[in-house]
Amino acid sequence: MRKLAMAALAAGAIGLAGPAGAADGKIKIGVLHDASGPYSQNQGPGDKVSVDLALEDFGKQVLGQDIEVVYADHQHKTDVATVIAREWYDKDGVDVVIGLGNSAVALAVQQLTEDKTKIDIVVAASASSITGEQCSPNGFQWVHDTYNIAASTARALVNEGDKKWFFITVDYAFGKALKADAAKVVEQTGGEVLGEVQHPFATPDLSSFLLQAKDSGADVIGLANAGVDTVNSLKQAREFGIGLDGQQRLAALLFLITDVHGAGLEIAQDLAVTLPFYWDMNDESRAFSERWMAEMKRPPTMYHAGMYSAVMHYLKAVDAAGTDETEAVLAKMRELPVNDMMTKNGSIRADGHVMRDFYVFQVKKPEESSGEWDVFKQISKISAEDAAVPESESACDLLK
Repeated sequence: MRKLAMAALAAGAIGLAGPAGAADGKIKIGVLHDASGPYSQNQGPGDKVSVDLALEDFGKQVLGQDIEVVYADHQHKTDVATVIAREWYDKDGVDVVIGLGNSAVALAVQQLTEDKTKIDIVVAASASSITGEQCSPNGFQWVHDTYNIAASTARALVNEGDKKWFFITVDYAFGKALKADAAKVVEQTGGEVLGEVQHPFATPDLSSFLLQAKDSGADVIGLANAGVDTVNSLKQAREFGIGLDGQQRLAALLFLITDVHGAGLEIAQDLAVTLPFYWDMNDESRAFSERWMAEMKRPPTMYHAGMYSAVMHYLKAVDAAGTDETEAVLAKMRELPVNDMMTKNGSIRADGHVMRDFYVFQVKKPEESSGEWDVFKQISKISAEDAAVPESESACDLLK
């Protein structure tokens, strides 16, 4: 009923605003992200650098029109985000909203986007429901979901022989999803989950949880948390000698290069992490990163690479469609392969999930590093098929 009511309201507005999703010949991108908040280091000013590089590489025009970009801070509030997106769609002629680095914000804007017959590309939010039970024909999840990163790490380590797992999980939806996705793959690949403890968000003292994990006899302690919680987990684990004695291994189910830099190699060394992009992976990633670093003075994260990739693919789809009309562009986005410095011969499923390979890295020891940002060494590659939720297990109606 809610969707029908919103559709009726949208239909009633057609006489005033024109058909939603209709081509107007003007190409306008809205970047809605964390511009100054807790995740701005992984989005924020770096997103603009990524967009500028994409526009430069594309030629700054498509279909003979200049490409316009507008920016706004969603402040991690769904009401703020939906007000901005609604105004962009209704009044400002924005064709696509990209960024959405907060799962609640991403889901709210994705619903609005479908109602308005526009396009959204989620770059920096990871809830599996975005392309799962709340999937949308108008939405895409570009970089990863919780399954990609958690399942890939679990699959790689179990295949190496680390079969017994214990999880330290932050007690909210994100952490529980990370743990559930990793635990499922551990068991499917012949491993065993020995136990789990949950902790509140931003808990300063994790010692009791870590001691339970240490005493469990697990081969791997999976950290199903993020940001400050993961850094605190690592620092306190090292105080107990966890992960340094060759008996147990620490695996962070979401850990960025900025987190490694913040914790330091002495603390983060030997940690296993999964990423779709690392600045020093190959010649293409280094070439892009050197251009990006010229502005930001540090390497891009996977989300900054994802912003570049998403903008480029959208513009390629507009160009191939010969129009900015929503349905035509959506069809081309799913038809065209995703090829850039981040992804080779990627594809997009009907649920909006980008199919790409993922890579499991180990954080280098201090003596292995040649510089401030030389922090990862690759230990495994996970195919796109193994890294993604199987279609048969997806809750997305678009795959049925």
